[in-house]
Amino acid sequence: MAALDSLTGGVKFGRFEEQEDLGKAINRFIKCDLNDVIFLCIGTDRSTGDSFGPLIGSLLKERGYRNVIGCIDDPVHAVNLDERITEIPSGKTIVAIDACLGRLKNVGTISLNNGSLSPGAGVNKELTKVGDFNIQGVVNVSGDMAFFILQNTRLSTVMKMAKQTTTAIQNAFPLISETSNNLFEMRAVK
Repeated sequence: MAALDSLTGGVKFGRFEEQEDLGKAINRFIKCDLNDVIFLCIGTDRSTGDSFGPLIGSLLKERGYRNVIGCIDDPVHAVNLDERITEIPSGKTIVAIDACLGRLKNVGTISLNNGSLSPGAGVNKELTKVGDFNIQGVVNVSGDMAFFILQNTRLSTVMKMAKQTTTAIQNAFPLISETSNNLFEMRAVK
Protein backbone atom coordinates (compact mmCIF):
# COMPACT_ATOMS: atom_id res chain seq x y z
CA MET A 1 0.00 0.00 0.00
CA ALA A 2 1.35 3.37 -1.02
CA ALA A 3 1.74 6.47 1.05
CA LEU A 4 -1.22 8.37 2.39
CA ASP A 5 -2.81 10.40 -0.38
CA SER A 6 -1.51 13.67 1.07
CA LEU A 7 2.09 12.42 1.18
CA THR A 8 2.70 11.36 -2.42
CA GLY A 9 5.84 12.50 -4.16
CA GLY A 10 6.07 14.10 -7.55
CA VAL A 11 3.48 16.31 -9.19
CA LYS A 12 -0.17 15.44 -8.78
CA PHE A 13 -1.87 15.73 -12.17
CA GLY A 14 -5.30 15.32 -10.64
CA ARG A 15 -7.76 13.36 -8.57
CA PHE A 16 -10.48 11.62 -10.51
CA GLU A 17 -13.85 10.06 -9.83
CA GLU A 18 -14.78 9.40 -13.47
CA GLN A 19 -12.86 6.91 -15.63
CA GLU A 20 -13.22 9.15 -18.70
CA ASP A 21 -11.38 12.00 -16.96
CA LEU A 22 -8.66 9.66 -15.69
CA GLY A 23 -8.22 8.18 -19.16
CA LYS A 24 -7.85 11.64 -20.70
CA ALA A 25 -5.28 12.62 -18.06
CA ILE A 26 -3.28 9.43 -18.64
CA ASN A 27 -3.33 10.12 -22.38
CA ARG A 28 -2.30 13.75 -21.84
CA PHE A 29 0.56 13.24 -19.40
CA ILE A 30 2.04 9.82 -20.14
CA LYS A 31 3.62 10.44 -23.53
CA CYS A 32 4.65 7.01 -24.75
CA ASP A 33 3.04 4.23 -26.68
CA LEU A 34 1.85 0.97 -25.24
CA ASN A 35 4.99 -0.92 -26.24
CA ASP A 36 7.12 1.39 -24.07
CA VAL A 37 5.10 1.23 -20.85
CA ILE A 38 5.00 -1.30 -18.02
CA PHE A 39 2.11 -1.38 -15.55
CA LEU A 40 3.51 -2.42 -12.15
CA CYS A 41 0.47 -3.34 -10.06
CA ILE A 42 1.44 -3.44 -6.38
CA GLY A 43 -0.49 -4.99 -3.51
CA THR A 44 -1.68 -8.28 -2.14
CA ASP A 45 -4.78 -10.42 -2.47
CA ARG A 46 -4.57 -11.16 1.26
CA SER A 47 -5.93 -7.73 2.19
CA THR A 48 -9.12 -6.37 0.67
CA GLY A 49 -7.92 -2.77 0.71
CA ASP A 50 -4.51 -3.60 -0.69
CA SER A 51 -5.92 -5.63 -3.59
CA PHE A 52 -6.49 -2.53 -5.77
CA GLY A 53 -3.22 -2.98 -7.73
CA PRO A 54 -3.45 -6.76 -8.23
CA LEU A 55 -7.09 -6.48 -9.33
CA ILE A 56 -6.10 -3.94 -11.99
CA GLY A 57 -3.26 -6.22 -13.10
CA SER A 58 -5.64 -9.15 -13.46
CA LEU A 59 -8.23 -7.09 -15.34
CA LEU A 60 -5.58 -5.73 -17.73
CA LYS A 61 -4.25 -9.23 -18.39
CA GLU A 62 -7.78 -10.54 -18.99
CA ARG A 63 -8.24 -7.81 -21.58
CA GLY A 64 -5.08 -8.87 -23.42
CA TYR A 65 -2.35 -6.61 -22.03
CA ARG A 66 1.05 -8.29 -21.80
CA ASN A 67 3.01 -5.42 -20.27
CA VAL A 68 1.69 -5.99 -16.74
CA ILE A 69 3.62 -7.10 -13.68
CA GLY A 70 1.48 -8.02 -10.68
CA CYS A 71 -1.98 -9.57 -10.55
CA ILE A 72 -4.16 -11.56 -8.16
CA ASP A 73 -2.47 -14.87 -9.07
CA ASP A 74 1.06 -13.42 -9.01
CA PRO A 75 1.10 -10.28 -6.83
CA VAL A 76 3.89 -7.75 -6.31
CA HIS A 77 4.12 -7.05 -2.57
CA ALA A 78 6.54 -6.09 0.20
CA VAL A 79 8.37 -9.42 0.18
CA ASN A 80 9.06 -9.63 -3.58
CA LEU A 81 8.99 -5.98 -4.72
CA ASP A 82 12.74 -5.61 -5.35
CA GLU A 83 12.91 -8.94 -7.20
CA ARG A 84 9.92 -8.04 -9.39
CA ILE A 85 11.39 -4.62 -10.24
CA THR A 86 14.35 -6.44 -11.82
CA GLU A 87 11.92 -7.99 -14.34
CA ILE A 88 11.29 -4.58 -15.89
CA PRO A 89 13.26 -4.12 -19.12
CA SER A 90 15.44 -1.00 -19.19
CA GLY A 91 14.11 1.98 -21.07
CA LYS A 92 10.47 1.31 -20.24
CA THR A 93 8.16 3.89 -18.69
CA ILE A 94 6.90 2.47 -15.39
CA VAL A 95 3.37 3.24 -14.24
CA ALA A 96 3.20 2.03 -10.64
CA ILE A 97 -0.33 1.32 -9.38
CA ASP A 98 -1.18 0.93 -5.69
CA ALA A 99 -3.84 1.53 -3.07
CA CYS A 100 -3.54 4.25 -0.47
CA LEU A 101 -5.42 5.56 2.53
CA GLY A 102 -6.59 9.15 2.76
CA ARG A 103 -9.20 11.59 3.94
CA LEU A 104 -12.83 10.53 4.10
CA LYS A 105 -13.79 12.98 1.33
CA ASN A 106 -11.24 11.34 -1.01
CA VAL A 107 -12.25 7.69 -0.54
CA GLY A 108 -13.13 6.29 -3.95
CA THR A 109 -11.00 8.75 -5.87
CA ILE A 110 -8.03 7.89 -8.03
CA SER A 111 -5.00 10.12 -8.49
CA LEU A 112 -2.49 10.27 -11.31
CA ASN A 113 0.93 11.57 -10.32
CA ASN A 114 4.28 12.23 -11.93
CA GLY A 115 7.12 10.42 -10.18
CA SER A 116 7.53 7.37 -8.02
CA LEU A 117 5.33 6.12 -5.24
CA SER A 118 6.39 4.68 -1.90
CA PRO A 119 4.83 1.22 -1.52
CA GLY A 120 4.13 0.31 2.09
CA ALA A 121 4.37 3.85 3.44
CA GLY A 122 0.74 3.79 4.55
CA VAL A 123 1.54 0.93 6.94
CA ASN A 124 4.91 2.37 7.99
CA LYS A 125 7.11 0.16 5.79
CA GLU A 126 10.11 1.55 3.95
CA LEU A 127 10.24 -0.13 0.56
CA THR A 128 11.89 0.79 -2.72
CA LYS A 129 10.25 3.76 -4.41
CA VAL A 130 9.16 2.89 -7.93
CA GLY A 131 7.56 4.41 -11.00
CA ASP A 132 7.99 7.18 -13.52
CA PHE A 133 4.29 7.84 -13.00
CA ASN A 134 1.89 6.44 -10.45
CA ILE A 135 -1.80 5.82 -10.07
CA GLN A 136 -3.15 5.60 -6.53
CA GLY A 137 -6.63 4.67 -5.41
CA VAL A 138 -7.85 6.00 -2.06
CA VAL A 139 -9.57 2.85 -0.79
CA ASN A 140 -10.31 3.89 2.80
CA VAL A 141 -9.66 6.52 5.47
CA SER A 142 -6.26 6.77 7.13
CA GLY A 143 -5.92 6.15 10.83
CA ASP A 144 -3.78 4.77 13.60
CA MET A 145 -4.53 1.15 12.72
CA ALA A 146 -3.81 1.24 8.98
CA PHE A 147 -3.37 -2.53 8.65
CA PHE A 148 -6.74 -3.16 10.34
CA ILE A 149 -8.39 -0.51 8.16
CA LEU A 150 -7.05 -2.18 5.00
CA GLN A 151 -8.31 -5.57 6.16
CA ASN A 152 -11.78 -4.10 6.66
CA THR A 153 -12.08 -2.16 3.43
CA ARG A 154 -15.16 -2.93 1.38
CA LEU A 155 -14.39 -5.15 -1.60
CA SER A 156 -17.13 -3.43 -3.61
CA THR A 157 -15.31 -0.10 -3.28
CA VAL A 158 -11.99 -1.58 -4.39
CA MET A 159 -13.56 -3.52 -7.29
CA LYS A 160 -15.38 -0.44 -8.58
CA MET A 161 -12.19 1.62 -8.46
CA ALA A 162 -10.14 -1.15 -10.10
CA LYS A 163 -12.63 -1.46 -12.96
CA GLN A 164 -12.70 2.32 -13.47
CA THR A 165 -8.90 2.51 -13.53
CA THR A 166 -8.60 -0.44 -15.90
CA THR A 167 -11.10 1.10 -18.30
CA ALA A 168 -9.25 4.44 -18.13
CA ILE A 169 -5.95 2.69 -18.95
CA GLN A 170 -7.63 0.78 -21.77
CA ASN A 171 -9.05 4.06 -23.17
CA ALA A 172 -5.62 5.73 -22.98
CA PHE A 173 -3.71 2.70 -24.32
CA PRO A 174 -6.14 0.72 -26.50
CA LEU A 175 -5.22 -2.65 -27.95
CA ILE A 176 -5.83 -3.60 -31.56
CA SER A 177 -6.02 -7.31 -32.21
CA GLU A 178 -4.97 -8.60 -35.57
CA THR A 179 -4.99 -12.18 -36.68
CA SER A 180 -1.59 -12.89 -38.17
CA ASN A 181 -0.55 -16.54 -38.26
CA ASN A 182 -2.96 -17.12 -35.35
CA LEU A 183 -0.97 -14.81 -33.05
CA PHE A 184 -2.35 -11.90 -31.08
CA GLU A 185 -0.35 -8.75 -31.69
CA MET A 186 -0.35 -5.70 -29.50
CA ARG A 187 -0.16 -2.20 -30.97
CA ALA A 188 -0.88 1.15 -29.43
CA VAL A 189 -3.23 3.59 -31.08
CA LYS A 190 -2.51 7.23 -30.35
